[in-house]
Amino acid sequence: MLKEPWKKYRPFPPVELPDRQWPNRVLTRAPIWCSVDLRDGNQALAIPMNVSQKLELFNTLVKIGFKEIEVGFPSASNTEFRFNRRLIEEGRVPEDVWLQVLVQAREDLIERTFESLVGARKVIIHLYNSTSPAQRRVVFGKSKAEIIEIAVRGAQMIKDRLPRLAGTEVRLQYSPESFSATEVEFAKEVSEAVMEVWQPTPERKMILNLPDTVEVAMPNVYADQIEWMCRHIKNRDALIISLHTHNDRNTGTAKTELGLLAGADRVEGTLFGNGERTGNLDIVTVALNLYMHGIDPGLDFSDLNAIVEVYERCTGMIVPPRHPYAGELVFTAFSGSHQDAIRKGLREWAAGGREYWDVPYLTIDPTDIGREYREVIRVNSQSGKGGVAYLLETQFGIELPKDLQREFGPIANDEVDRLGREGSAAELKDMFWREYIERTWPWQLQSFATESLNGTVRCRARLLRDGEPVEIRGEGNGPLAALVHGLVGFGVPRFEIIHYSEHALSEGEEASAIAYIQIRHADGRTRWGAGVDTNIELASVRAVLSALNRS
Repeated sequence: MLKEPWKKYRPFPPVELPDRQWPNRVLTRAPIWCSVDLRDGNQALAIPMNVSQKLELFNTLVKIGFKEIEVGFPSASNTEFRFNRRLIEEGRVPEDVWLQVLVQAREDLIERTFESLVGARKVIIHLYNSTSPAQRRVVFGKSKAEIIEIAVRGAQMIKDRLPRLAGTEVRLQYSPESFSATEVEFAKEVSEAVMEVWQPTPERKMILNLPDTVEVAMPNVYADQIEWMCRHIKNRDALIISLHTHNDRNTGTAKTELGLLAGADRVEGTLFGNGERTGNLDIVTVALNLYMHGIDPGLDFSDLNAIVEVYERCTGMIVPPRHPYAGELVFTAFSGSHQDAIRKGLREWAAGGREYWDVPYLTIDPTDIGREYREVIRVNSQSGKGGVAYLLETQFGIELPKDLQREFGPIANDEVDRLGREGSAAELKDMFWREYIERTWPWQLQSFATESLNGTVRCRARLLRDGEPVEIRGEGNGPLAALVHGLVGFGVPRFEIIHYSEHALSEGEEASAIAYIQIRHADGRTRWGAGVDTNIELASVRAVLSALNRS
């Protein structure tokens, strides 16, 4: 890091708003919610959801209670287009749910977008173009007037095509993308230019979405920007002011809550904050923050565990264990003093001793969202995988991947159950070592060497198989790919590596590393393996053999 960062970076300029009103306001109702999981969240995935996964997540969003769902960018790909058409043609959209679609201010994309919407009941067409100084300079090389011309031309192209959606209720939405980094005066100017084309009225409002596309300032500055726009833009009563925050500075939730205080009506976000870079706003968190203040959020998270399962299955993402409300460990106390206070608070609540919820350390009743309070300061046969993983990590620096936690947790619990008492952290480590690290039958590593030529890695491995020495050779785009190739060529049933991770266990010249490997066999079975060595490549090889030995 630079010793004099001010020579490279500069603070974001404040908004001139000396009589700001938002600090004195209190939220009393929930905003209009719009889920962008199927668009913004989907485009942030290394492997985007397929149509079946998007359908499952769409159904979950409807069940939660979202009335506005941005289902995709139909001009971006055939998958996006086909998903739109399936929703409409198969009658999968409830009558009170609006389908929102995103499109840039380009005629070919707008044309394709309209084709995707024919026959829909309710749609929101979301037009955007970037407006910040950096975007104008670096991406477009255009003046402010030329940027306004792009927005106006896009708005007109949409307006001209509206008769093609006869029988469809249409709401129009405009976003000056990168609003939070745009001069408020120019954001107002370009937005009003679009309004001039679309002519919104109090009876037929348009959505003006003011995104914090990249967090560049503190939450109070974004609130000032929103209040400034609400107070200065013309025909405010013809607008639904919408927020769309990201989390680059880890303040997306704060910016949304302050933006609502500043006058916004609507919020876009995703379940658990999935989105590009550090993510979008987590709607679950904001909704339950309102709930804990006695405000009905209008969304149903009464079975949050089931929602987490669908989210993880469809997106391939994982909800971190300390994630607000939804994390596996947020209603778990490891500290004895915390446990004591929570137990006494729950006892008071159960006895009817208080009118309002006020249990130490628990901001809401976990049972309201289908969760439960757990104590996992020590591990016994009743402890969950979270407690096992917690002790291994805090005591020995062993950071098990979440799926490996699911595999090892029951194994550890069975072992502790046989002991008939609590298991210590050292005993848990010994169990893990026996189950994974010390698995050397039938395969055991003797030596492993590689050489690289023209991007291809060749390996030579000397192994023991059932105690007999064997040598295998293989090639691939890396050491592990070469090893798998060699093993399969030697007669091992075909398998593939589907997860790999590693980290250091200790420091110093002789520091050990641990590698975790998950393999999948041709019949779909999966197995985890782990290996430890001072050489990370050898640790990885040992992990592959461990997984095979456990198969």
